[in-house]
Amino acid sequence: MVPHFPGANPRERGSIKRDDSTGTTATPYQRSRSRPPGRQTVVAACCLVLSLSAGVLAAVPSAQADPPDPAAKKKQLDSQIGAQKADLAEASDQLGKSVAAYNQAEAKYTVVQVKYAAAQGQLAAAKAADVVAASKLQAAEQALTSAVADVEAGEQQIIEKRALAGRAVRSAYQQQTGLVGLTIALRGASPADIATGMQVQRNVFGIQGNAITNLNNAQAQLANKRAKVALAEKTAAAARAEAARTVKQVTALTKQVAADKAEAAAVAQVKLVAFKAAEREKNTEQAQYNALVAERSRVEQILIARAKAEKAAAARKKAAREKAEREKARKEGRPPRNIPDDPGGGGLSYPVSSYITSPYGMRFHPVLHYWKLHDGTDFRAPCGTPIRAAASGRVTDKYYNGGYGNRLFVSHGVIDGSSITTVYNHLSRYKARVGEHVSKGEIIGYAGTTGYSTGCHLHFMVYQDGRVVNPMKWL
Repeated sequence: MVPHFPGANPRERGSIKRDDSTGTTATPYQRSRSRPPGRQTVVAACCLVLSLSAGVLAAVPSAQADPPDPAAKKKQLDSQIGAQKADLAEASDQLGKSVAAYNQAEAKYTVVQVKYAAAQGQLAAAKAADVVAASKLQAAEQALTSAVADVEAGEQQIIEKRALAGRAVRSAYQQQTGLVGLTIALRGASPADIATGMQVQRNVFGIQGNAITNLNNAQAQLANKRAKVALAEKTAAAARAEAARTVKQVTALTKQVAADKAEAAAVAQVKLVAFKAAEREKNTEQAQYNALVAERSRVEQILIARAKAEKAAAARKKAAREKAEREKARKEGRPPRNIPDDPGGGGLSYPVSSYITSPYGMRFHPVLHYWKLHDGTDFRAPCGTPIRAAASGRVTDKYYNGGYGNRLFVSHGVIDGSSITTVYNHLSRYKARVGEHVSKGEIIGYAGTTGYSTGCHLHFMVYQDGRVVNPMKWL
């Protein structure tokens, strides 16, 4: 009987969330088995011996045990698959949400920081303007005080000039008469006295004119000083308004800076929480990926051992045919014919008549930031589409995996010198049974979206000598 290899130790098959480009272990499920055909091939026997001797087929039920009830087993599997799929979808969504929340918080924090820095700059500028405005206000107030003092002094000077001019006018009025000269003459003054009196009169008139001129000049100066006072008052009023504006701006900006600082602190806290959540999810993803790599390595080691066994069996089979040919040639008295290698049924055919939606190759993980292998070729296949065997072979295993969903393995033996195994993933249900021999093109299952899958399709894989290769190399 061909053993079931991928299950390994059920206790080590933890729940793994991954996309459909990788295979992972999942919560263990009891796999249905059917009794193998009575006749066992040499290849199957060798695989069984190698697997048992390597100790990698732990917890495999006895081949002689009765198979479980299909209906009950299907119901159990459907329930477990549904729960596992929900858990995987939720975990994956949570990872995406955590990363998105962190990116959003980081972007918002950057905006808040810029806003906070701008507010700080505006506050510094406002404070500097406030200092300038205060200085201007102080100068304007001093200028106004000086101008007012000048006006008051001018007004006092006007009062004094006006009094002097009044006295001069009164004196002139009293002396400005034609009787002055007559008085001098009547007093019998000599001509010299008369001349002296006339000079005195002229001096009195000169004094009157000077007093009036000084009064006019003082009034003009007072008017100029009052104009300066008006200008100083206007300048001081503008300085007061400017100072009031800067004080108001400084007060408002101080409040804004405090609010921006508080917002920045709050956003920083949100960012920290989001970062920790994203980091936890990332670490979980990393741990799960490490488990995936370990599982893939384990499966490949089993398939490598199987490939060696199949090649050894093929070599023994060829040696047996060569021996038979030599014996036959001896009896017939002719040289023995050359026995070619068993071609193994030719190459592989497409498992579904459709187009490729995602090819085999390396992909960059957007969260973990490293390259990983998309280890198969994705074909468009609506749910329920029949999936056909790519070549004749024997069904070696079928089971559910958290990443690949329902999987079915078909060993095709040695083809063109290489041991070939094909794997069909995300099936909605199986048609072929474990241990059953299937022909090329025979329906072995139906397309689905089980496991971690975004939609119905077939993830088709090819193992060559136990290692994953590009399926298109063989199709």
